[in-house]
Amino acid sequence: MGLDTLIFRSGLPAAGRAAFRRLVPASVRGLGTKQQPIDQLVLSPQDLRTADPSFASEIYHGHFGLAGSVALVGSDSSPFQVIPPSRAWERDLHGFGWLRHLSAAGDEISREHARALVRDWLKLHGRPGGMAWQADLLSRRVISWLSHSRIFLENADQRFYGMVTESLTRQVRHLRANFHEAPPGAPRLVALAALVFADLCTSEKYTAEAGESRLFCDELNRQILGDGGHISRNPLVLIDLLLDLLPMRQCFIARDVPPPDSLISAIDRMMPMIRFFRLGDGNLARFNGGGPTPTDRLAAVVAHDDAMGSPLMLAEQSGYCRLEQGEGIVLVDCGRPPPVAVSVAAHAGCLAFEMSTASHPIIVNCGAPTRQDADWRLAARASAAHSTLIVSDASSSQLRSGGDDFDGKELAVLSGPANVTARVETIDGVQELRASHDGYNQRFGITHTRKLGLSASGETLTGTDTLIVPRGLKGEARGNGGEFAIRFHLHPFVSVELSDDKRTALLTLPNHVGWQLTSKNEPLTIEESVFLADNRGPRRAEQVVLYSTMGLATEKQIDWVLEKSAAGPEPDLKPVDEDLLAEEED
Repeated sequence: MGLDTLIFRSGLPAAGRAAFRRLVPASVRGLGTKQQPIDQLVLSPQDLRTADPSFASEIYHGHFGLAGSVALVGSDSSPFQVIPPSRAWERDLHGFGWLRHLSAAGDEISREHARALVRDWLKLHGRPGGMAWQADLLSRRVISWLSHSRIFLENADQRFYGMVTESLTRQVRHLRANFHEAPPGAPRLVALAALVFADLCTSEKYTAEAGESRLFCDELNRQILGDGGHISRNPLVLIDLLLDLLPMRQCFIARDVPPPDSLISAIDRMMPMIRFFRLGDGNLARFNGGGPTPTDRLAAVVAHDDAMGSPLMLAEQSGYCRLEQGEGIVLVDCGRPPPVAVSVAAHAGCLAFEMSTASHPIIVNCGAPTRQDADWRLAARASAAHSTLIVSDASSSQLRSGGDDFDGKELAVLSGPANVTARVETIDGVQELRASHDGYNQRFGITHTRKLGLSASGETLTGTDTLIVPRGLKGEARGNGGEFAIRFHLHPFVSVELSDDKRTALLTLPNHVGWQLTSKNEPLTIEESVFLADNRGPRRAEQVVLYSTMGLATEKQIDWVLEKSAAGPEPDLKPVDEDLLAEEED
């Protein structure tokens, strides 16, 4: 079933449109490449993001909840006048994404609320300047207004309609002149997407050859890699972008204009990559800024997956590997860091992996925290927060200052291994990855290689980590004998205990099925960990750690195996209530 498209035309007479044009200052008309003001909306894109009609009732009672914070708004005041509880709340307020909740309610009270709130914004923030007019925030507001124009314009008087279209003209022209100020990566692509949406939804005659369309397609081709991954290497970015790209494709069709080839191709490449990054529980793997998976948004995207292409085993351009056999899935980060300009959320997780069996994650990375828990952000980006090998408590990539974010917190860009190699093959039914990186070479003289093999049954994962020091240790590593650790972070729902000889960690999944992690060289320890990729906030977890040193050796090899227990209690096949487990854990 295709996306629904709402046609919504203005009743504004020609004389009113002429008067409206005279109201637009010449200084604003001169911005950008197009001078024609917006005087009608001809199309409204569908918003695929999940809506909650109860939000309208909460607003009615003075509770304006956004970005994990709630502002109490009195009956005689506006949310645009209260002191914001957080910068994230303020940004969400000015982005107007919350209009979808009022649209879902769809009653007269919600329409009145929507009109009143848009009118408040026009009065208080309708002229360029301040945070509300930053390019990335401006683009989100333009898309939100276009997508939900019906809730505040239907049955509105001509004066209010004219105020809205005048403001849209001003906002689109400002964005056209300043889209390049949006942060590199997805925000800049969304800024250009907003310009395309504006043309599609307001132009009487639209052509795909419009300048905005060409700029957007060029940027789309730069950001969506050949295998369908995003240049930032963050799996979650694919979901956010597809929530805009899918409605855009349908808007082209609704205007009887063939969608650009770049748009169709990007969607067809991105959809299999969404499947590539999914573990057995349906969530996306936690790499390079990937935090909690927005399952409602993921479901909305997957519902429109008509590409049905098979996921790759090795996504070379994105730098990831997927091994899948039986009920076992292993995802590995085997790529270089993204370009510095788009690395402000990237992680130093080279050769880290996550593994699930059936619907249960076993080995995970700590993941990126939610916006409410941003204080964990830098810790989450360190190599120690990933299931990989760490030398001298250092990260395989280095962070350096990249300015401040919208909350005033320092941003750090990532620079890391210059050389990362990866090769996948199937040998006697075993899917095998061989990968290496030189992220520790310049500082310590060490190269790390990792070999992972997933058996045909999916019930055994063998691993070999090798450290090579061809010219001897240097730097700090020389003084501490080349100390290193191999970390296996466990999902919060996995319990663990050590065997008597401390060479095997006995893992129990929520369904009571047992697995075991065995080291063939060194003893194992159990330490505390934290799982950050949870909407409820940081969760207590545990990790299995193998410590060792290089000593005087020029090469050190560590072998380990993770396998389903040969014997154990009968599995409990009843569905797992994760919320109940979380309450018991707390």
